[in-house]
Amino acid sequence: MLTIQDCIELSELNEDEILAIAEHEHIPEMAAVEMGNYLCHTPSGEKRIRKMIIEDIQHARERGDAPHAAMLKTVLKHYIAEHHLATPHGKA
Repeated sequence: MLTIQDCIELSELNEDEILAIAEHEHIPEMAAVEMGNYLCHTPSGEKRIRKMIIEDIQHARERGDAPHAAMLKTVLKHYIAEHHLATPHGKA
């Protein structure tokens, strides 16, 4: 039987990136693993994940949650470093 950690490791995303997708989409972590894995394999999926994280940062700022916004900025930085198609112009 696979654990959720096994699924995360197979998804090409890290746990914080999965949690950002879950937060953005208001879905359980396992559903976010599936969605994130799918999006990583579609032509515009990596940019879509990037946009989700950016929107999560904006929402955290709007509700005055500076620590969460800062954590999400770190998630975004790591995500862009690992997923080059997620950059605005599709290159590093």
